[in-house]
Amino acid sequence: MGEFDLIARYFNRPASHIQQGLHEGRSVDIGLDIGIGDDCAVFTPTAGMQLCISSDMLVEGRHFFSDVSPEALGHKALAVNLSDLAACGAAPRAFTLALALPAVNEAWLEGFSRGLFALADAHGCTLIGGDTTQGPLNICITVFGEVPRVNGKSGALLRSGAQAGDDIYVSGTGVDHVGQARLALEILRGNIKADAATLEAVRHRLERPTPRVHLGVALRTIATSCIDISDGLLGDLGHILKASHVGANVQTHWIEGSQAFALSGGDDYELLLTAPPHQRDALQAVSEKTCTRLTRIGVIDAQLGLRLLDSAGLPLLNRFNSFDHFAT
Repeated sequence: MGEFDLIARYFNRPASHIQQGLHEGRSVDIGLDIGIGDDCAVFTPTAGMQLCISSDMLVEGRHFFSDVSPEALGHKALAVNLSDLAACGAAPRAFTLALALPAVNEAWLEGFSRGLFALADAHGCTLIGGDTTQGPLNICITVFGEVPRVNGKSGALLRSGAQAGDDIYVSGTGVDHVGQARLALEILRGNIKADAATLEAVRHRLERPTPRVHLGVALRTIATSCIDISDGLLGDLGHILKASHVGANVQTHWIEGSQAFALSGGDDYELLLTAPPHQRDALQAVSEKTCTRLTRIGVIDAQLGLRLLDSAGLPLLNRFNSFDHFAT
């Protein structure tokens, strides 16, 4: 099978699949003028909206095991990118896919494309182009989303808006979910012993993360800053603190299970956000509307630095490092 046959069979979809996107939780025409088949895709931005663009790469042996289900890999490849849009409060519109394959494996391609498009369809996000080549397995997706421009200013959530006195929240269907992806990783690496039932209970958090797209869109006018947790809760909170020129006091009594994994495990793809105390009722309403639990875990402080506190409010030693691709 040649490159163009591969694209046509597994990634070029009927026009009925590429007409709608998601905006403010409802379907809209994405304005796609030219899709797959030409040198460039062309689509028209919605009036009054700005484009948000993000790219993520998944490399075999670095980001996923070689025996991972291709369907799960297709899901995760798009999910980590949608999570970036969610962190900016952007509604997904489209994505491109660059895929390097060691060889053409039709069963693998069928599973990968099935997982990819199941998530894409769930969020109204259209594949509009990309590239395929032969080489070590490598997946790179670029996503395009939209946020409104209000009174001449961008409506995107950023890392730089946290203010002293803001509450700090983390999303998830249960607080014990934070850190489960890393727990699964360590079990699969053989660093932690666990039975099959335990692995099965946490493995989906590593291989099939849930991008909090609807939550991100709902947070636009409520949160003062936001980031998705890809490299660890404390490390990603540190990015907010640095960009906002503030500090934080983080409580630890909410953590269930391994403290190290919950605070620095990474690969959770939950949203970490800040909001002023007067928005607590609004956040509760958003939590109920999006069926996504929000847990208040700390407070932004004018004093620079990140401080961990135990259940009695006493300081803990912070020895939790976030993930770094180039750390030795």
